[in-house]
Amino acid sequence: MGGMIALLTNHMNVLLILIMGRIAGVTAAETRERLLRAAADMFAERGYDGTRVADIAAAAGLSNGAMYAHFASKAELLVGALHAHGRRLLADLLAADPSRSITDLLLVVGRGLPRRREAGGYLIVEALVAARRDQDVARPMRDDVGERADWLAGLMRLAQAAGELDPTLSPNALAHFCLLLAMGSALITPDLHEVDDQEWAALLTRVVSALAPAGTAPQTGTTP
Repeated sequence: MGGMIALLTNHMNVLLILIMGRIAGVTAAETRERLLRAAADMFAERGYDGTRVADIAAAAGLSNGAMYAHFASKAELLVGALHAHGRRLLADLLAADPSRSITDLLLVVGRGLPRRREAGGYLIVEALVAARRDQDVARPMRDDVGERADWLAGLMRLAQAAGELDPTLSPNALAHFCLLLAMGSALITPDLHEVDDQEWAALLTRVVSALAPAGTAPQTGTTP
């Protein structure tokens, strides 16, 4: 009986925390998104080590207890913010023009890699550095990077099926190459080294051309 009472008490406490974690007139999903945006801004401004949970909660207009109703730790917030914003650009481009070739979409995204990003665009740097020191970050980061790689490998298979990429190439290796470009570009900012936009675009086009099936040219439109 005592165990049952303890279980029910724990269940009621969880429900109470979830209720307290809601902002009046705002859904749980909206509150979660609010926290993720606040976390992304704070991590970008102060870094992972320099940001406290209390800072994120205050920026989102919540108490610490209310924040913990949605995220168990600072590490979970970091990976959650990265997960929420990491694939948005390519996904938005795909949704905006489903008829666009995948190689063209990759070129559009690739042309923007050397440019200065919004603060949230450098979240990946904080996450990678934190993951080297904190296993609480490293474990979910492995899952997040694995999901990104799987998603990109799926795109590569679609491009191969459409005749845009050489079918003899490994989709996983192609996905890994894309991840290296994207994550590496977050480390080499324009302040450290700048490259001419047209020269970079010409190089990317040459690379994608080399990945096309023998005797064909990739579909590389010019729409930004």
